[in-house]
Amino acid sequence: MGEVWVSGVCDPYQPLEAKYCLTRKCLAILARHQWPVIIQTRSPLVLRDIDIIKTAPSFEVGFSVTTADDNIRKLFEPHAPPIKERIAALATLHKAGVRTYAMIAPLLPGAEGLSALLPGKVDYILIDKMNYNNAARIYREHNLTKYLTAEYFSKAAAEISAACKKSGIECQVIC
Repeated sequence: MGEVWVSGVCDPYQPLEAKYCLTRKCLAILARHQWPVIIQTRSPLVLRDIDIIKTAPSFEVGFSVTTADDNIRKLFEPHAPPIKERIAALATLHKAGVRTYAMIAPLLPGAEGLSALLPGKVDYILIDKMNYNNAARIYREHNLTKYLTAEYFSKAAAEISAACKKSGIECQVIC
């Protein structure tokens, strides 16, 4: 049996999920049939479903957290929940005994600050770089081009990885 990833392409906790509960219904079915599930979101709405998630030992929840700087978050993810809300939701899930992770993807300016925010809230961290071709305009418009380089990605990923190792958190750099 494979794992079900809910969802790496489109957030399973879009605003309409609060009304329609489609993700919740799917999670209930998957839990009932003991499917391993990896949930990836940006939304603290996932906490609504903690009752289902906690009963399924093979469920884990991750948050896309791209930076520790909420001003940077507003440039790249203007409609996504604030970073502090995501970190708090991770902490709640982790404290409840749910396996948790942070997906630092894409790694944005200020991501190095996450190494101070994530210990004790995640079991592991994944780091990936930006598809810079699609976002270069935002970097240029906000004088952030120095963060477009492979050198910046390597330096920031190494800094986060070193902090993870120090904190005993598994960290994988993807690319």
